[in-house]
Amino acid sequence: MLHRIAADRPARRKAGEVSGVVLVPTRELAMQVAEAVHKYGKALGGSVLPLYGGAPMHQQVRALQRGVDVVVGTPGRVLDHVRRETLKLAGLQILVLDEADEMLDMGFSDDLDAIFAALPEARQTALFSATMPPRILQITKRHLKDPARVTIESEKAAKGDAAHVRQVAYVVQRAHKPAALARIIDMEDPVATLVFCRTRLEVESLVETFNAHGQRAQALHGGMEQRQRDKVMGLFRSQKADVLIATDVAARGLDISHITHVVNYDVPASAEVYLHRIGRTGRAGRGGTAITLVETREHRWLKSLERTSKAKIEIAQIPTVADLRAKQLDVTRASLREALLAGGHDGVRVVVESLAQEFDIVAIATTAVALLHTASAGGTDDHEIPTGPPPRFADTRDRGPARPDRRPSRDDGGDRPQRSGPDRGARRGSGEPMARLWIGAGRQAGVRPADLVGAISGETGLKSAFIGAIEIADRFSLVEVPDEVADDVIEALAATKLRGQKVTVRRDRDAGAAGRGGDEGPRPHRSKPPRRNDD
Repeated sequence: MLHRIAADRPARRKAGEVSGVVLVPTRELAMQVAEAVHKYGKALGGSVLPLYGGAPMHQQVRALQRGVDVVVGTPGRVLDHVRRETLKLAGLQILVLDEADEMLDMGFSDDLDAIFAALPEARQTALFSATMPPRILQITKRHLKDPARVTIESEKAAKGDAAHVRQVAYVVQRAHKPAALARIIDMEDPVATLVFCRTRLEVESLVETFNAHGQRAQALHGGMEQRQRDKVMGLFRSQKADVLIATDVAARGLDISHITHVVNYDVPASAEVYLHRIGRTGRAGRGGTAITLVETREHRWLKSLERTSKAKIEIAQIPTVADLRAKQLDVTRASLREALLAGGHDGVRVVVESLAQEFDIVAIATTAVALLHTASAGGTDDHEIPTGPPPRFADTRDRGPARPDRRPSRDDGGDRPQRSGPDRGARRGSGEPMARLWIGAGRQAGVRPADLVGAISGETGLKSAFIGAIEIADRFSLVEVPDEVADDVIEALAATKLRGQKVTVRRDRDAGAAGRGGDEGPRPHRSKPPRRNDD
């Protein structure tokens, strides 16, 4: 791209015109690619400008007016400049879509279509994607002309690096993952840890957990402004933060040499993603550890991960309270030994000598060590972390969804609300209180039960087996979730989109139509679920 632009650079260019555009899914990747373009294009006289949200618009406009050869940006901000006419694409020679699958996963499909509509017919287009699902192939059919397809073999573990990465998996219930991970990190005592999470909610929650355990943790996710991200990365690179907890997309492009531990808070979506993540540690012959938290039903994924990494994944037990106490005593012993070797404590010798006239010297030393250990270890965690399936969900884990209720509703003129989810009676029988949530989108918005289950599971990590009855009316939906996670579900759904639109989410007010607002539509009839024959 750079050589072609250097050869065909127009003698006179209007303000805002560019010759090359690279679209990327995240701000971090935009900065990384822009830095590379600057480095490679310096000798060719090429200029580059990164465009992404969170940076001052007026600064970007001024830079475009001065003139640049290549723009590297996220689809949303690039489209914003195109619509403002501060970025002109009439003379574009080359368009590059980098990480195309990630851009679609992040909801940039409409933005990409709008950008393509503004492009000239005569151009070269290159598309890079880790996977080629049908939706990516549709883009190639619509927007690329007779493209050549180049396939690179799946990444393989480097012989020198993979051998130095110790891979460990811990089987743990989802509800106990935060406590389990905090204890594992206490036992491992890493220099720097990178934790991958699926959702922003998990990131923020884990940061609170780690900070409560005395670890210096920082969050990194797509909901942060650029100045916040820069500050977090500065703290982590300068080792003023011990743990960086990030969503997978936000952590793309990060390259930090001193990471000793990588944690998969959830099993990665693919073996390739797993291999890419664990490659963040154990570099240049140094040792590293990759930790994966696995739920009971995810054992089968471990074999696939082992085949890809060509290394054994150790199945380890979550450290017990006794293990933690022993580790803390080892740390105290090491600190004392280091202090004894260093010497220089004559100022307190008189205290020991005076106490020795009244007590045994071993008793004095034992008490001093106990006081030091209490002061350094703090309050000891004294509860064991279970590893089996949660008892209160045990009777609903393997039940399939109940048969849909086919009786027409009395309140909506016979229009049957869609119903889905496990038998409510069985779930109540498990002893777990359920909360019913009202969601301001229904059939008219194209909402289906699968959309609600996918949104809740994807944003909060709550397993579909724990989601109760789902009812969908014309303009709203009702869904049951465990009461203890209801507020988390509300916060997560309110921060995302359902069928492409923001929706209102709250606990259902069971007070009839009068208390529900006139625009919410008729209340779906809730009849008794059909009798199950599971026994």
